Amino acid sequence: MAVEGNANDLAQVVVLLAAGVIAAPIFKRIGLGSVLGYLAAGLVIGPFGFGAFSDPQAIIHIAELGVVMFLFIIGLEMQPSRLWSMRKDIFGLGALQVLTCMAGLTLIGLALGFSLIPSFVAGTGFVLTSTAIVMQMLQERNSMSTLKGQRIIAILLFEDLAIVPLLVLVTFLGAGGETVTLTERFTSIGIALAAIVALILAGRYLLNPFFRLLAASGAREVMTAAALLVVLGSALLMQVSGLSMAMGTFLAGVLLSESSFRHQLEADIEPFRGILLGLFFLGVGMAIDLTVIAANWQLVLMSVVAYMLIKALLIYGVARVVGTCQRESIERAVLMAQGGEFAFVLYSAAVAAGILDAEANAVLTATIIISMILTPLMVIAHDRIMPKKAPETGDLDLPEDVDGSILMIGFGRFGQIVSQPLLARGYTLSLVDKDADFVRDASGFGFKVYYGDGSRAEILHAAGAGSARAVLICVDDKEAAIRIAEIVKHEFPLVPVLARAYDRGHALDLLKAGVDYQIRETYESALNFSEKVLTAIGEETDLAERLIEEFRDVDKERFALEVVGGVYAGRSLIRGNAQPADIVAARTARERAEREAREEAREDS
Repeated sequence: MAVEGNANDLAQVVVLLAAGVIAAPIFKRIGLGSVLGYLAAGLVIGPFGFGAFSDPQAIIHIAELGVVMFLFIIGLEMQPSRLWSMRKDIFGLGALQVLTCMAGLTLIGLALGFSLIPSFVAGTGFVLTSTAIVMQMLQERNSMSTLKGQRIIAILLFEDLAIVPLLVLVTFLGAGGETVTLTERFTSIGIALAAIVALILAGRYLLNPFFRLLAASGAREVMTAAALLVVLGSALLMQVSGLSMAMGTFLAGVLLSESSFRHQLEADIEPFRGILLGLFFLGVGMAIDLTVIAANWQLVLMSVVAYMLIKALLIYGVARVVGTCQRESIERAVLMAQGGEFAFVLYSAAVAAGILDAEANAVLTATIIISMILTPLMVIAHDRIMPKKAPETGDLDLPEDVDGSILMIGFGRFGQIVSQPLLARGYTLSLVDKDADFVRDASGFGFKVYYGDGSRAEILHAAGAGSARAVLICVDDKEAAIRIAEIVKHEFPLVPVLARAYDRGHALDLLKAGVDYQIRETYESALNFSEKVLTAIGEETDLAERLIEEFRDVDKERFALEVVGGVYAGRSLIRGNAQPADIVAARTARERAEREAREEAREDS
């Protein structure tokens, strides 16, 4: 029987992993995001799908550790000085948004016919945004380190802090609230504060010596175990003291953010964080109770629409009041319009306190879960509907009757280096770039760069391409470089065109477009690097130089073949590491003899 039980447990683990591994990449590939993939997979394998699991709440409780570890990694990126600089956003913007949404969402419950206290608890639970979903969406959108991302993180941190007084308030508002004495309440608050102080002291004076001692042992697996111990230990300390586990691990991460072991800790925790966070979303998908939704579908539908719409409008309004731009305000409202995992905790406490009954709890839980499922879809719709932000160019100069001896299109890292010898010789450069922010920044370094798209003929005329002695194409966009080359050669056929190429295939395309000279952007730097490698490992300088020159000759011959026969025409001239050493040596000697013979023949003639 024990063997059968173990086999069944293992089968469930395999089903969980298979569902996540299959669904997440598919949904991400079709543009719906990994979060929605996990949620859909959870619904499929849950009680109302294939029925592989009957108790999704058990999985959610375990997988909440993924959220906890996520907050720990975020904490590692937040040095205390950086966190202190966010205090206005955390306690100012965060408090304003939470209190405003609490008041607004309480009115929804009253409008639906519920009494004041249940309406307050229901609305307050929906105010607590899903940290897991928002953090994951910010990460997928590469917005974690941006200012708008930092403001959202600050609000989430305040919501995590707010869960503690909210739980105390729910207990007070419940039927048994009057039986809790004032002394007991102050005792619980004192325990919570003592836990925070203990964690701060441990992080300040114990964690770094602890990790130094373990690192000296040289046992790699012990460091991983210690990282998990710090995360789970701080979470447990906060939980038993009545605080949020996520806040405990976040604080531990902040305390270790300036440690020399920060990157090692992040590398150790990251795999566990990813897996458990995926399991959390799978558990949420499995927890969707279709029976409750079917029996109360009108109430659930109205609740989802009302709570999400009003919360989004209130978030947008708060953002605009504090001076946030319209675009960021809308994006924040879309990202944070859902309820979150902390609502489950708050509603459970409300049921225990006699504020909510089992049916109301089921309806509210379904409302929260559906809102979490809708968030990735809302973000996708936002990204497709909202127009891309046009660069602000009102303060930038457009080229107009510019007269320079050389026209350079694209003034990035490549073009800046190219410009220096030309300017030193006294040539006048007409510089054009279409990155508005870069054009502004370049003026601080003494460059006059005009804003414009070099692939437009009118910009080329205005920038002086017709009178230039040469046009230099230094953009890092392969397709744009080809278009510019074709337009320049069509409009100004007598002007020499020299271009930066991305790779061999791009170089061939540029030649077909008519450029007079091209160079692969990494060609010379790679050859210089290879020469330094040869001398660094003990080869004579003369030999290293000769080997580099031999490569140049072979590469020219290979490129000439590719011009005629395509990028694969010169494959026989490539030296690969998969060939036997004697064959490589024989071919090298043969090639050297052939080149020497050709050189002697040229000298004789």
